[in-house]
Amino acid sequence: RTSEDEDEEEAEVGWQEKLFSQFEVDLYLNESACQTPLDWQYHEEIQKLEKAGGRKNCRIFTYTDHDRFTNLEELCQKVTDLDHEVPSYLVERMANVRRRRQDRRPVEASSLKSKIITWEPSDEFIRNNHVINTPVQTMYIMGDLGPYGKLGRREYETVLCTIKVDANGVITVKPDFTGNKGPYRIELDGEKREVWEYTIDNASAQVQPEEEEREQRVFRELYRRHRDYLSGLVGSDFEMPLPGTLRLFVNGEIVSAQGYEYDNLYVHFFLELPDKWSSSPFQQLSGVTQTCATKTVGLDNVAYFCYPFTVDVFYTQEDEGVFPYSLPQWPVLYFEVLSLDFWQRYRVEGYGSLVLPACPGVHMLTIPTWRPVQLGTVAEMRRFFIGGSPELEDLTYTRIPSTFKGKRLSRFGFRTETTGSVTFRLHCLQQSKAFLENSALRQRMQSVLDRLGGFSQQSSVYNVLEAFQRARRRMQEARDSLPQDLINTSASSV
Repeated sequence: RTSEDEDEEEAEVGWQEKLFSQFEVDLYLNESACQTPLDWQYHEEIQKLEKAGGRKNCRIFTYTDHDRFTNLEELCQKVTDLDHEVPSYLVERMANVRRRRQDRRPVEASSLKSKIITWEPSDEFIRNNHVINTPVQTMYIMGDLGPYGKLGRREYETVLCTIKVDANGVITVKPDFTGNKGPYRIELDGEKREVWEYTIDNASAQVQPEEEEREQRVFRELYRRHRDYLSGLVGSDFEMPLPGTLRLFVNGEIVSAQGYEYDNLYVHFFLELPDKWSSSPFQQLSGVTQTCATKTVGLDNVAYFCYPFTVDVFYTQEDEGVFPYSLPQWPVLYFEVLSLDFWQRYRVEGYGSLVLPACPGVHMLTIPTWRPVQLGTVAEMRRFFIGGSPELEDLTYTRIPSTFKGKRLSRFGFRTETTGSVTFRLHCLQQSKAFLENSALRQRMQSVLDRLGGFSQQSSVYNVLEAFQRARRRMQEARDSLPQDLINTSASSV
């Protein structure tokens, strides 16, 4: 900063208004340097400026959307901080997306898309649409920060402000208007260590209240038409379950498996539907994840699957006048974790089961697993050298087998070993007409049994069982708090 008046300048710039720099004036005055029609247009404009007394601006000038600087500036922007960066396919496509999309914009706008989702996209479709398709116009406000009397050198040109306007009408100003934040500072790495300060203000005229109200009415009409258009594409014929029916929709994900002995893990799972539960014929109730190598996280070896699955099942309540009333059983997800090595030897790493949550919402569950073992070293040597290990013929044996019809299930003598755990992320949704009825009556819904409308008797049984369990826990806590000599004396007297 100096005291010379030439170092202080103020300019009011309009959108895509061209202010020539000293370098451009010297360049375009030479006819041999003009090659494109835009160069010849600038040549004529500069000649008119020279006849009118020269340009009014000194240090502040602009680069519009059609100048070479705009294309080179966007093409030379680096994505990372590497010195030898090799641009990827996506970076190359994004570098010239502004020019390419402007040419194709009328064609795309003329034909409305009839499909919101493309279920089977081709490779060419993915490559062509994996870029931002919003046309953008750019303008740069520059500053010539060279020494006084030596203006017009490219090395002293500095971007003061970048303005972008996309096809949606969004204006981006970087850096933002100064306001009350104080001026921006630019430090030059020269001998004098010069410091320049500049401010950016919005010089546009304020919109009148009548014009603003008219604009808001146009926006509301546009949004209404767009909402009607989307409603026409989606439709309003949503499937509603029958009265007394609950629809359970689960977007699940097998997140990870950790703490297992061998590497290269995969998970096999299936969903068991109890009585009164059903699903559509096209619903897949089983699946197998990909084989995933583990990585060390803390003290465990973790395999991240991120394997998604979807479950859509229905629960139908029978006549509530029939006695006795049975509490509904929830679907159970059974799974087994296996490992596969280089020699295609597989080993069972663990079994587990998961009861789907009865409450809607997001649930993050970590389920521990176990595997059966045999006594002696022969079984472990066989598992180590040739693969294979004791397996369950029926995965439902992890809880109560589906084929068991007796009153008591004994696992005496069945030896197991605790292994790792599997983490699930479940997004549960429930749909029923009883939700709408209870919401209209403003009734408080304590559990899913209360939400199904005609399940009053089952809800009563459920509440009685819960009260019995609470009373039993309180009695046990009171008994544990009594002195042992008092308990022994009362037992001997009895």
